[in-house]
Amino acid sequence: MSDRTQPTAQPMSSREYLEALRQKRDEHLAQTPPAPSSTTTSPPTATPETTTVPPSTTEEKKKANQKKEDLFPGIPKPRPKKTIITWSAPSRPFKKRDRRYYTTVILIVFLISLILFFAGQFLPIAVVISVGFLAYVLSSVPPHEVKIEITTYGIEVEDFLYYWEEMGRFWFDKKYNQELLTIETMRFPGRIILLFDKNEKEDLKKLLSEVLFEEKPADTFYDKAAKWLQEKIPLEVGS
Repeated sequence: MSDRTQPTAQPMSSREYLEALRQKRDEHLAQTPPAPSSTTTSPPTATPETTTVPPSTTEEKKKANQKKEDLFPGIPKPRPKKTIITWSAPSRPFKKRDRRYYTTVILIVFLISLILFFAGQFLPIAVVISVGFLAYVLSSVPPHEVKIEITTYGIEVEDFLYYWEEMGRFWFDKKYNQELLTIETMRFPGRIILLFDKNEKEDLKKLLSEVLFEEKPADTFYDKAAKWLQEKIPLEVGS
């Protein structure tokens, strides 16, 4: 048995132990090949060439898509205004009166006012005088010419537009040997009276029948009273 003894390992401090671990790690990394990078770059792909579409083709596709996708079903779209028929005519029927007519009107107004005066009805006297003055003006002042247009919106007389939605029936009449077109409206006074050439009657009838109903209503109380007065008290022969 040999008296030689093996040297005992000296204890290492913490610092020496960490230095030894770091040295072993560096040796291991030097021996192993570097790992490939985690971020792999994909091979370049060929980008497709952008084709330019003509503007006309793009607009046609947009219009086709708008027709297919109706966002407001059941709601009518507005129509552009389009003039169908236009003509010029006097604003009202007119007949030139003679002196006998005005004399008869003045006598009637005077007699009715005298009767009302003795009856103590002073307010109706002013009404009778106003009616007589209105008859004088309508008979002495000729009407002015107006422009009448039938459009897709309605009937336009000068600057007044009557929409189809606010019209009712229509019918033809005659006064002072002049052709009249009368249409019911929802506005005051409830009717519009238009003069026209008799040669255009069939065209107007065919056109208005597409929108309105042709029917002459029964005479009202005022219509019957006016006819009765005209028959009983004729202001002029042949009126």
